[in-house]
Amino acid sequence: MIQGSQMQRRVFVAAVFVIMAMLGGFVPDALAHGVTTGDKGYIQEVSGVLPIPFTYLGAKHMMTGYDHLLFLFGVIFFLYRLKDIGIYVTLFAVGHIITLLSGVLMEISISAYIIDTIIGFSVVYKALDNMGAFQRWFGFQPDTKAATLVFGLFHGFGLATKILDYKLSPDGLLTNLVFFNIGVELGQIMALFVILIAITYWRKSGAFMRHAYAANTFMMMLGFMLMGYQMTGYFTT
Repeated sequence: MIQGSQMQRRVFVAAVFVIMAMLGGFVPDALAHGVTTGDKGYIQEVSGVLPIPFTYLGAKHMMTGYDHLLFLFGVIFFLYRLKDIGIYVTLFAVGHIITLLSGVLMEISISAYIIDTIIGFSVVYKALDNMGAFQRWFGFQPDTKAATLVFGLFHGFGLATKILDYKLSPDGLLTNLVFFNIGVELGQIMALFVILIAITYWRKSGAFMRHAYAANTFMMMLGFMLMGYQMTGYFTT
């Protein structure tokens, strides 16, 4: 008969896999780098400086952006110190901010399917990194901080391509984008808080290392699914 503690561990691990599946496979595409239909209509109609609405939209984007959450989950998977988590999350945020602002203000337009395919690859890359694949295959460890910054640039650019499609009013554009980024960072903090609580509990259960490889394998699979979905969209539209 399964002991109570063993049952709890199995239930928790199963819950983690279900959550990852929901993040990667069953969430509508509108919640990735786009926005919902209602939010899109609002963005296209408003003008002037609107700090609260754009802060809210930024936070909502991060909290519902399953590609962001999957990548961040992978980034902090083996980080135990808050200092290290802060460094990596900051690098990701800096990259995100740079390309979001520059992409919109300079009107740099690239196919969203291509950018989102690269973003899906970022999830695959981080899962492989966590699994130690690069050391086994190539005999070296890529710079994890540099990779986090670079992929942060692509994540920000992914949203910029969608915002350009919505043709925001130039009245108050820069200020609204700044507040949008503030919302993104607030949303990121809230999302990380939830992820950290879950992963800390998982680590204390004693099952973390036993299931770490399987969890990253599953995350890699979700990344490939995101890539396949976007590449299919690119070649069929």
